[in-house]
Amino acid sequence: MEPVAKAIWYIESHFAGAISLDDIADVSGLSRFALSRAFGEATDRSVMRYVRGRRLTEAAKALANGAGDILSVALETGYGSHEAFSRAFRDQFGLTPEAVRAQRSLDNIPLVETFKMDDSLIVKLEPPRFEKGKLLLVAGLAERYNYETCMEIPKLWQRFTPYLGNIPGQVGNVAYGVRYNSDDEGNLDYMAGVEVSSFDGLPKELTRLRIPAKRYAVFRHNGHISEVRRTHYTIWSQWLPESGHEPADAPSFERYDERFNPRTGSGGLEIWVPLSK
Repeated sequence: MEPVAKAIWYIESHFAGAISLDDIADVSGLSRFALSRAFGEATDRSVMRYVRGRRLTEAAKALANGAGDILSVALETGYGSHEAFSRAFRDQFGLTPEAVRAQRSLDNIPLVETFKMDDSLIVKLEPPRFEKGKLLLVAGLAERYNYETCMEIPKLWQRFTPYLGNIPGQVGNVAYGVRYNSDDEGNLDYMAGVEVSSFDGLPKELTRLRIPAKRYAVFRHNGHISEVRRTHYTIWSQWLPESGHEPADAPSFERYDERFNPRTGSGGLEIWVPLSK
């Protein structure tokens, strides 16, 4: 069974109790960091957001069916108080538990149902090569995303395109899509950038990022850019756990060289995954 499938099984079996990301990672066989990345690539949600969504969805169903005691529903879905439950419920659905119980309907409520694994996410990978990466100075435009908003990353690249070739100290014509500063909630910073020789003289709107020298597993994605998610998922959910390598909690990046055609999205790219020693 794939690590994400194990994680989903455990969540579905235990979400009414107190479970943590560490608990779920232990069952999946991955580190917290690796599970967070694999789970997000598969489901477009962070692990703990999925846990909350499943708990609150089952609570919403109980309330819409006329549950009389909201505190009992809260306790049955893993919340210790009426106040904590009501706050989480309102944040998730935009309605109070009382309102859902009163309307006796789940219409227009964005429920989080059990995720069904998609076998088509697994693709055949070319064996990676291993590289000792140098210190990289990268400058570009960066935004904070989560797995639900990552589909907006192409807009960041549209904004960055006019800077290509016009950044002081730009080194070569390679572009980098860098993921860094991720957390347990699935939030991450993403930069569309280029290598620079120094940070001197850069426009103030550009973010500066030092990527430390690391050992990397480098994977080639030869398909269209729209299919890169499947390659990422296969790396994190299959190749890493089977390889015996541990990913480093450090920036990973996609490397776009002269073969990539930004107009058509074809030509392929490289995915650089940092490894622990």
